[in-house]
Amino acid sequence: MKRYIVKRLGMIVILLLGLTFIVFSSLYFAPGDPAEIAAGVSATAEEVEQMRVYLGLDQPFFVQYGNYLAGLLHGDLGTSLITRQPILDELLVRLPNTLNLAVASMILACLVGIPLGIVAAIKKDTWIDNLLTTVSLFGISIPNFWLGSILIIVFCVQLKIFPTGGMSEPFWTAKGFMQVFLPSLSLGLQVAASFMRIGRSSMLDVLQSDYIRTARSKGLKERIVILIHALKNAMIPILTQMGTSFGGLLGGAMVTEQVFAINGIGSYLINAINQRNYYAVQSTVLVIAFMFVIVNLIVDLLYCVIDPRIRYD
Repeated sequence: MKRYIVKRLGMIVILLLGLTFIVFSSLYFAPGDPAEIAAGVSATAEEVEQMRVYLGLDQPFFVQYGNYLAGLLHGDLGTSLITRQPILDELLVRLPNTLNLAVASMILACLVGIPLGIVAAIKKDTWIDNLLTTVSLFGISIPNFWLGSILIIVFCVQLKIFPTGGMSEPFWTAKGFMQVFLPSLSLGLQVAASFMRIGRSSMLDVLQSDYIRTARSKGLKERIVILIHALKNAMIPILTQMGTSFGGLLGGAMVTEQVFAINGIGSYLINAINQRNYYAVQSTVLVIAFMFVIVNLIVDLLYCVIDPRIRYD
């Protein structure tokens, strides 16, 4: 297990290194001059050139890339061209809000999608199964920005039950729950629908297994067969989907944070793109990718907890 973890961490380093090169290259050759942005619209040509030298943009491509990697090794993600503040500090302020939204959305998706998938599998080919399958298709098809706007109009503007936006507390507090409920519902509905469909398919496969028939023939209660014997094995595909869905939650958070006025790294990335704040863009993409690969590593390790037969030797 330790060798596997070390091997995966080494692969993560290589993956992130390749990602930094792709993002840095794409922004390096993108139209626009970071020196002009940093110097300001009223700067003279001489001031722009001085800013270019100060930022190291007068050096060759690989020298600039090497300087960027050297900064990363020292925990330096660069300086924002707009605010002139360290990007790491700006991300650390916003990261808790994005994680708060992503985790709350994942919890909501698990609490809704997995039980409904189990029910749909148990009630296969009944009206309940058909209804849940149809609902899941709608859930996957609805855009989160449209759903978020509708939720704001209905529950915030008309009914005045939830706040219209912002996030200042963790989701497990009373105020934080009120702030995160609608954004997490908007963001997590598609994930819940995918969990339901995958959970139904996986549970149907497990319920046809020989050991399930053996457990039933021994006279075990159906509840015990489903929750103890079948659910564990059916969770493997769902765990895989959780890992990939987390990246989707981080990507979808960019739009959801804009709709609900949440000060997270998603809205920070969109603003950085609009402002051509190149250093902020590449650092934010790197942080999101790092979180994504770490979550997938955790998911791989959880396979051993769910199914003891799986070993990484």
